[in-house]
Amino acid sequence: MSILAGLDRIYRRTGATLPFGDPLPSHGAEMEGYFWRVTDVARRRVVVVLCGVNRHPDGDWATVALATHPGGFVRSEVLPNANSSTSELLVSAGDGAFSATATEVHLDLGTDARADLSISQPVPWSRALGGGGVFSLVPFLGQYWHPHLLGGHAHGTAFTNADAWTFDNADVYAEKNWGAGFPERWWWGQAQGFDRPDVCVAFSGGVLTAGPLSASVGGVVVRIGEQTIRLAPPLSIVRSVTDGKRWEVRARGIGHRVRIIGTATHDAHVLPVPLPAERRNVDTDFEQLAGHLTLEVSGRTCYRGETDLAGLEVGYRPSLSQPVAQAAVIGTGAQGSSAVPRMKRS
Repeated sequence: MSILAGLDRIYRRTGATLPFGDPLPSHGAEMEGYFWRVTDVARRRVVVVLCGVNRHPDGDWATVALATHPGGFVRSEVLPNANSSTSELLVSAGDGAFSATATEVHLDLGTDARADLSISQPVPWSRALGGGGVFSLVPFLGQYWHPHLLGGHAHGTAFTNADAWTFDNADVYAEKNWGAGFPERWWWGQAQGFDRPDVCVAFSGGVLTAGPLSASVGGVVVRIGEQTIRLAPPLSIVRSVTDGKRWEVRARGIGHRVRIIGTATHDAHVLPVPLPAERRNVDTDFEQLAGHLTLEVSGRTCYRGETDLAGLEVGYRPSLSQPVAQAAVIGTGAQGSSAVPRMKRS
């Protein structure tokens, strides 16, 4: 191993990633989370597959889940023998129950909860820094976020209860998050299915910690054609507010302004949140798999569109008394309200 490669590996163990580095291999964090979302516009269907590799002295374990819309299906499990490669996107768990690479995802939780996904013509992340912008360079943060796949074609099948779904050339999105575990509270959204197939948007926010310090931080990523717009502090101002039924994000940076309005239109799916040190999951993540979202981009690039197949999410760690992500205004303080979201779990 060269000296440069050795220094890069040491730096990655802090959770941070150097410019032009690849955030997808494992950083060796307490939790390495991987998430895929397929939007089949023609059939008005959505499938979500997730896997979190969690470190533990008694053996690494995984949080896995499959969720689909319509129908409100969710199946989650705790799987043993989890592994995430430090050299590439290569994840496995449960002795064959879950495996993933940059182009394939396979999940088998029984005959009534299976998904097989392959990805062609991927649209990968194209910026020097990760989705968190400057924060991608900061060591020892509690959480990092990187939307690494902003489009492409998804092919495969999903089996949920008695429902079998085959998809071909569906839209696909994927991201990774890693760190000490999920933050105290967070909010998130992602959408495709606009009037243009080359449009993708994602946003995230939460309480970011670094030792004894904490702050509410958020970011927005928009892909329009061949252009990727990232708006994140400290170079941009990102203001987010949500009550679990409505999400509003306003972001302003050099050359661009983005406004996002998301609205819950169905009961929320309840997804698992890992507690790495306790080797168990808790049901404190509430996600709309097909909400309504409007996107407005102005400045150097202009676009306005809407979709009713948006993912919209709030979540919290169970130690908090409020069962939903608190609203926050990023960059200028905090404000807003909270409410209990509508929930549905199969």
